[in-house]
Amino acid sequence: MHTGQTVFSQLIEFLPKKQFDRFVRQYHGNHRAKTFSCFDQYLCMTFAQITYRQSLRDIETCLRAMQPKLYHCGIRGNMSRNTLAYANEHRNWKIYADFAQVLIAKARKLYANEDFGIQLNRDVYALDSTTIDLCLSLFPWAKFRKHKAAVKVHTLMDLKGSIPTFIRITDGKVHDLNILDELVLEPGAIYIMDRGYLDFARLYAFTQNFSSFVTRAKSNFDYRRICYRPVEKTTGLRCDQTIRLNGFYPSQDYPAALRRVGYFDIETKKKFIFLTNNFTLPALMIAKLYKCRWQIEIFFKWIKQYLRIKTFLGTTENAVKTQIWIAISVYVLVAIVKKELHLELSLGEILQILSITLFEKVPITQVLTENVLQDESFQFHNQLLLFNL
Repeated sequence: MHTGQTVFSQLIEFLPKKQFDRFVRQYHGNHRAKTFSCFDQYLCMTFAQITYRQSLRDIETCLRAMQPKLYHCGIRGNMSRNTLAYANEHRNWKIYADFAQVLIAKARKLYANEDFGIQLNRDVYALDSTTIDLCLSLFPWAKFRKHKAAVKVHTLMDLKGSIPTFIRITDGKVHDLNILDELVLEPGAIYIMDRGYLDFARLYAFTQNFSSFVTRAKSNFDYRRICYRPVEKTTGLRCDQTIRLNGFYPSQDYPAALRRVGYFDIETKKKFIFLTNNFTLPALMIAKLYKCRWQIEIFFKWIKQYLRIKTFLGTTENAVKTQIWIAISVYVLVAIVKKELHLELSLGEILQILSITLFEKVPITQVLTENVLQDESFQFHNQLLLFNL
């Protein structure tokens, strides 16, 4: 029997501990902390995310049941629900946000050559947000509507590997358009957005920074056609035009030419009108790129299904942001493990397996592979046979 490290401790070895300690010192995270450090807090919250714990009492009960193994898993402090609740409310959430960015940078290098369905020698990003509903009486700071609270998780995702690269957590009232002002645009990159981000003044910044965007036009879109290019209608394309905006203010906001691509989806029987500032890619490629935007919707669905970001362990803004950022880091950590161990399992399957094997003392590669490591033809009898046939 393997008597070495637990699966949890092997999983933690994928974390760059020195980088975590650097952020703790930067934000004075362990100031006056005697027995429960920021890393203890991070490990307890990571345990809660992986094993689907529902409450602070639930976390406390399960960890105390594994008390003899906690030290070897890296949890050195005395864990109690009050201590964890205090840490979530008062320790700066930026520690875990910055640490998640370190993991994101590591994951992006691992998935740099990942195929997302389209062969392009440039970075392609999808931008969107998801809303998490909250109770207004418990989360009064997260203003959304008159009788409702919510937080928004604005995410820019690299389609290579579905790795989130930029995340902002705001209250529900913040419009998606405001996030465009915070993006650091990469020259040559392609940004895919839905029509909720259609603001011509902000989109013109993409053109000025030599970045491309692909979005959808609204139904009341006013324009004039400059020229058109022939299309193959059997592929679903309906038009490929060069246009300029009509109206005084729209033409001032976006004075350059735009490309308008019409596409009919045979599967859904819907017609789409795409707007882009990219005139070099084929028109069909523009339609295929926008279809890849669905990956960010799958990402939001995944983290809500497999991670704990809909039920929170604290009601303050700091506690909510801490929990969300740790959940994001767990997602990226699982993606790193999948790539470095060359696993064929999906991220969801890896997380489900880890949830029931965290404190087993077996090699993590054995747990996460589907190979049969024992000879099934060998039968072990733990008592003598009564009759010899």
